[in-house]
Amino acid sequence: MTRVLVVDDEPQIVRALVINLKARTYEVDAAHDGATALRLAAARHPDVVVLDLGLPDMDGVEVIRGLRGWTRVPILVLSARHSSDEKVEALDAGADDYVTKPFGVDELLARLRAAVRRAEPARGEGDVIVDTGEFTVDLAAKKVDRGGKDVRLTPTEWHLLEVLVRNSGRLVGQKQLLQEVWGPSYGTETNYLRVYMAQLRRKLEADPSHPKHFITEPGMGYRFEK
Repeated sequence: MTRVLVVDDEPQIVRALVINLKARTYEVDAAHDGATALRLAAARHPDVVVLDLGLPDMDGVEVIRGLRGWTRVPILVLSARHSSDEKVEALDAGADDYVTKPFGVDELLARLRAAVRRAEPARGEGDVIVDTGEFTVDLAAKKVDRGGKDVRLTPTEWHLLEVLVRNSGRLVGQKQLLQEVWGPSYGTETNYLRVYMAQLRRKLEADPSHPKHFITEPGMGYRFEK
């Protein structure tokens, strides 16, 4: 059973989410502030976190950074903040998706399911190991090794990397990437791609400002080169 950690200081939103999630057989824990959220995450090990950014004790972005220090759990931000800069800040900190308030419960649940799917190991695929000379991608184990050390990737970073690596040498269009990684309702949120490609380059490229492996085709998409 999938365990969800709901973090929001608005009781009516927490109550609505708990009722809807439990009705769909999710296990649910709830926190009303950031400190409680971090404690519950460490104790209960949720499969996905639904997080409001406007918490009473700390900014939700701090919670994201705190979680990303030790876990790759999918984080779905739920916030009244609508500006592109604030969305990018949350994604850059390690969030996997962003839903603005007010929200539709069905859409939120669909995005939650997509986030959980992205974090699941791929089934029915043979072992595929791609070695660039600088880092190694093990698609079966969902691991990346660089210089003998495991590189921590969020579920969304991994899924983006996986799509590009499986299409090695081929251009993958922006819309295709968005829909494969975030879901069929996406297609224009190119800022997501910019943020996550920058994160992959920072983690894997020897010189992120002059990438050798993660190539941008301006206005078209991205390509992975060994």
